[in-house]
Amino acid sequence: MHTLKPAKGSTTRKFRIGRGNASGRGTTAGRGTKGQRARAGGRNKLKLKGMRQMLLSFPKNRGFRSLYVKAEVVSLERLGKTFKKPETITLALLKKSGLVNKQALSAKIVGKGEIKLAFKLQGVTATKAATEAIEKAGGKVN
Repeated sequence: MHTLKPAKGSTTRKFRIGRGNASGRGTTAGRGTKGQRARAGGRNKLKLKGMRQMLLSFPKNRGFRSLYVKAEVVSLERLGKTFKKPETITLALLKKSGLVNKQALSAKIVGKGEIKLAFKLQGVTATKAATEAIEKAGGKVN
């Protein structure tokens, strides 16, 4: 164990800068001459120099957007106008009839308006008011 060494040429000594002109990295120590980068504690806020106008021109988007997908909303009124006879309402049927977007992942029936048809809801959520209205009309909510 005491004879282990790194392979030859795999490690190089750190170049010591600012140790006189004879060292090859004296006087300015590889920093060039003058300017913010040449000073001790320089390079401060340099990133804003060229990008400032671009950063200022961007709109200030505040808050956040939730990754939670919200259900598409359909009112009882629209259900009554779209369907003329009692049917089992599913997400696929709502997509087919154009009441919700084709990419919708879920739908929710809202109790706005009145219905006289006995709809059955399957795989679609409904608000309390909508559930009462559907059951009053003789329908069923699963």
